[in-house]
Amino acid sequence: MKIALVGYGKMGRAIEEIALQRGHEIVLKIDVDNAADLNSDNIAKADVAIEFTSPHSAFDNIMKLLEYKIPVVCGSTGWLDKLEAVEEYCLQQQGAFLYSSNYSVGVNIFFEVNKRLAALMTNQPSYEVSMTEIHHTEKKDAPSGTAVTLADQVMQQIPRIKKWVNNASNNPEELEIISERVDPVPGTHSVLYSSPIDDIEIIHTAHNRTGFATGAILAAEFIIGKKGIYSMKDVLGL
Repeated sequence: MKIALVGYGKMGRAIEEIALQRGHEIVLKIDVDNAADLNSDNIAKADVAIEFTSPHSAFDNIMKLLEYKIPVVCGSTGWLDKLEAVEEYCLQQQGAFLYSSNYSVGVNIFFEVNKRLAALMTNQPSYEVSMTEIHHTEKKDAPSGTAVTLADQVMQQIPRIKKWVNNASNNPEELEIISERVDPVPGTHSVLYSSPIDDIEIIHTAHNRTGFATGAILAAEFIIGKKGIYSMKDVLGL
């Protein structure tokens, strides 16, 4: 594949390394210093765009890429209040869009475990659920997109929980998410069910960015030649 990297920070560089190892070519690198290079002429050189930027720039980047008729794999978090608009525009453009809050194969399996555990806990009100997520200090959003996905999955299965909050809480209708920023942690997420009798906890710990980068490349390989809206569940057959 010929890949356009929109966002060339730590994740962009990790994706580049994996892409080259798998025999792909990076034909465009867009960062804050050359944002104007994100134009139709340059994008025309690529087969797919992988977008990993920041919450304030992701939406505009995605809309531009869809306008330019390029399949988009997006891993930026913190902008999902505009996801519906992106999906509508993608369908209008007959484009291809794949979003995941986390591209790690392990994390996507963890998502499935989380949903199953939450379903088992639906009728167990003696267990209070809480979450913790730990990332490096350059992580711009809190809670992480992965934590929000986990929280949404829990709330879909446990109706007594009405919303998540990014602080400690004693309200049984609130799902407490504690965010910690510690270098050089690439990402740790835990979901804890605690009762007076015992605790049940599931944890995913990333050792480096390789898993995220590899998953993004798998997603890019998957979306080539397709139209529509996809997720990592489609990529991994989960």
